[in-house]
Amino acid sequence: MTLFVTVILGLILVILGLSAEWPLWAWPTVAALMLVIAAVTDKVLAPAPEPFPRRLGEDPDLPLPEPQRQEHRITHVALPSSVPDYDFSFSATVRWLMLDAPADAPHVNAAGLAVDAVLQRARAVTAQQPPHRSAFCQHQLDGALATMRPDPTGRVTAMAQNVSLVLPEHDRERLAKLSDVRKDEDVWEHERNYERSKRAYLGDDVLKNTGSAVVWWLSRNDDKVEDAVDRIGLLARLSAAANNEEVAPPFAHLAPQAAAGGGTVNGHAFPYWQRPHEPTTPVPDADPVPDLSVDTLLAWFGVSPADPDFDLFAERLLKLAETHGAAKLTEELRQRFGPGPGRPDDPDGGDPSAADGSGPPDHGTPAP
Repeated sequence: MTLFVTVILGLILVILGLSAEWPLWAWPTVAALMLVIAAVTDKVLAPAPEPFPRRLGEDPDLPLPEPQRQEHRITHVALPSSVPDYDFSFSATVRWLMLDAPADAPHVNAAGLAVDAVLQRARAVTAQQPPHRSAFCQHQLDGALATMRPDPTGRVTAMAQNVSLVLPEHDRERLAKLSDVRKDEDVWEHERNYERSKRAYLGDDVLKNTGSAVVWWLSRNDDKVEDAVDRIGLLARLSAAANNEEVAPPFAHLAPQAAAGGGTVNGHAFPYWQRPHEPTTPVPDADPVPDLSVDTLLAWFGVSPADPDFDLFAERLLKLAETHGAAKLTEELRQRFGPGPGRPDDPDGGDPSAADGSGPPDHGTPAP
């Protein structure tokens, strides 16, 4: 570019000099001026120096490539829980990145180092959790294994993603059964403690003696004083039975008697819970219970020899004894009543149905 400008400018000056007929001394001056103009033009048109040599930057700068991360999938790895014999099943995708190593460092299996580092970190978490919290522990592992960390050898950094942690189905069923048993046992233990406390309350406080039993009944029925008086005998027997003792003498005459004594009304015995309340006034001691006999049985049924149905009753009672094979009772009844009607020893020779009129009516023999 400088040479081209210099030549053009020189031609212009030559044309001007010839046209104007410059003197000879003017031509050397014009030549010197041309050199000066050429130098200035070269200086002006020359490009500015580059801060970085062109030879060092022949190719454009490219972005540095990202380091290549390698990964490996592990599945169904048993990791311990806080309870022996209950292991989690662990699965995850392990990713690692190689670190710079000295030139003389030995060759390593990067995948093995990364997997071992991840499993050690996962084991430290699962060993602190019970087996029935596998879902909660999985979220903990997601956070604990989400960052790249160097392995103990310092050759790789490793992390894990797509973490899965489950408990085998048979272990879940077993834990559910054990949980139900523990809950039932807790309920049973509380019920037993409640029952024990209630027994202690009744035995050591309420039924300690007759007086405390009466006070307890009044505290629950404070408007039934007269009923409390009627129940003193019953409460006395309860307190005595609770302490394996006899009824206290001051309350013995108030205590209900046995069925053979105070448990009969008009000769008929009633169950204890159907007996009327004992009178509150003292009563003389009851006569000893007589031995059971045929006479007491007749008295109990209210049948006497003067009744018109006495023979029928005796015959039916004798048949009942024979039916049940009570030979001794049958002999005693025969001795007591004598030969029954309708038997061979009976002079009338009639049948039992004739005695009570229960047989078929006799309409007589028709006339010939």
